[in-house]
Amino acid sequence: MVTPSLHLARRAAVWVLAGAAALAAPLRFQAQALVTPAESGPWTKQIQVDLFASASFTYNFDQPSTEKNAYRVFDFDDDQVKLDVVALTVQKAAAKACDFGFRVDLGAGQSIPEITAARGLFRDIHTGEAGHFDVEQAYVSYIGDIGRGLRFDLGKFYAPVGYESVDRYDAYNDSYTHSFLFGYSAPFTNTGLKLSYPFSDKVAGMVMVVQGWDNVTDNNTGKTLGAQLVVTPTQAFTMVLNYMAGPEQNGTNSNWRYLYDFCATWKATPSLTLGLNADYGHEAEALGSGRNGCWDGVALYATYAFTDRFTLALRAEDFNDMDGARTGTAQNLQEVTLTPTYRFGKHFVARCDLRQDWSDSPVFLDGDRPTRHQFTASLNLLLVF
Repeated sequence: MVTPSLHLARRAAVWVLAGAAALAAPLRFQAQALVTPAESGPWTKQIQVDLFASASFTYNFDQPSTEKNAYRVFDFDDDQVKLDVVALTVQKAAAKACDFGFRVDLGAGQSIPEITAARGLFRDIHTGEAGHFDVEQAYVSYIGDIGRGLRFDLGKFYAPVGYESVDRYDAYNDSYTHSFLFGYSAPFTNTGLKLSYPFSDKVAGMVMVVQGWDNVTDNNTGKTLGAQLVVTPTQAFTMVLNYMAGPEQNGTNSNWRYLYDFCATWKATPSLTLGLNADYGHEAEALGSGRNGCWDGVALYATYAFTDRFTLALRAEDFNDMDGARTGTAQNLQEVTLTPTYRFGKHFVARCDLRQDWSDSPVFLDGDRPTRHQFTASLNLLLVF
């Protein structure tokens, strides 16, 4: 049994490590497109094609009898070599007033597609099952000749919330494994209409109306609303505030779910970037009649670039699913992840995650025995073209 004092000590240890991370470094990998779209000429000449592939191996030192890593997002299989995803991106960028554009991301693999697949598009609306193929994004864009340029995006797109993202050719994370916040606090994708506008060089906003969390075919007749404010007071510091609200339960437009998401990134030095993600969510009757659900969490990020090729990232987080509305168990989850990454030129990246998870409930397995912690090591290889 874990005593209150031991639980507090563990929680303090997480935040000490998080604080150390915040004093030491993060630099989110934003892989640059290897082909720059033409700025003029026929639109067919402006189409850009990119390829992304991710393969991995994760080993759980507790060797759970289920051969599953509990509460992991994409690295859920223990002791298996996996082709996480091969993703093809075809797009024409919309960059200035009166530009039309589009983007389609097609993904196939053993990890990412079956998690990110949306209801009604490669996820069965009756069984909830998904396969190993997904249309991860598919949207059209237009920039209206209004003020500084009002942008319209219509279709399916990655949810514009959270510090982390689904790994892809132009945005892969500092760590291979994903945070509890990424997996349980927010949606992966949205389908609907998104309007974005840059009010100035330092302030931009976005509003959207979408089908809901991870829905292409809606599970009710209501819609989910979203809003975003991006503030960049300096080139080195960015803050993003997100809000989402709408009915997410099957067959009812009542019992709205609300999410408040805050992210900040500070490039403290040319080698150091610091990151923060804080979430709070609540949903009426998430656990049944009269039983509301709430959750919150904070994650801190630090990455230090020792050279152009080698970086070291540290993440620490605390996710409190106080009612069990998101994970199915009322618990407090914590984790610390250390990730060395080496880039072999433009196209090949190797990274290794060492991760320790904790819970105040015995939700993990040591063999077939319930335990309150798990430790894993992952090797991940990326190809970017």
